[in-house]
Amino acid sequence: MDKDKLKVLRVKLRSLTASFRQIGFITGYQPTLPVPPLSTIFGIISAAKGEFIQLDETKVGYIFKNKSKAVDLEKIYQVTGDFGFNENILKREFFYDNELYLYLTNLGLEKYFRNPRFQLLIGRSSDLAYIEEIKSIDILKKDKLVYSGTILPENIRLPGMKSALPSYFIDSIPRKPAGIKPFLLIGHNIECNYNLGGFIDEELDYGVYLHDFT
Repeated sequence: MDKDKLKVLRVKLRSLTASFRQIGFITGYQPTLPVPPLSTIFGIISAAKGEFIQLDETKVGYIFKNKSKAVDLEKIYQVTGDFGFNENILKREFFYDNELYLYLTNLGLEKYFRNPRFQLLIGRSSDLAYIEEIKSIDILKKDKLVYSGTILPENIRLPGMKSALPSYFIDSIPRKPAGIKPFLLIGHNIECNYNLGGFIDEELDYGVYLHDFT
């Protein structure tokens, strides 16, 4: 086995819009995280499979790209204690014309993306996505690489936004977040040189960090 390369499944998704809610903002203005949290990534895989994916089934990494970011007005309905509701208007940030590259070490998941069980979303229920490409590629081990449009462990010292986020949701009703810990989020508009080694997708020329929950 070649230690300098790793065979992974790369799934390319596209969406017109995408928005990733920041915890702590409820009304008035809803900014988006610069990249999807890991819980969104596991949600996409689970939707394709048709059931909650177990964390030991695959290592996961991703690269998120977008053409632009804008703000839209959105009407929301807030449920009150007497089972009524109040209407409210808020400003919501969203990304436009998006690409999401998923990297999965479990090549057997390809069959689910060939025929997804449920609709795929990059963000909220209105952020419908479609699969543009599925293929197996080799990501290569390099000493120097560039990270962009991805999420990393918070102990990696690179520029970016730090936020405590869930890694996944527990299969329960209601759903409960789990694996909450700090992460480093690097937006697509940032390119960070990293000289301590890792894997790179040579086609995109970006580093691929594989999160291992196995």
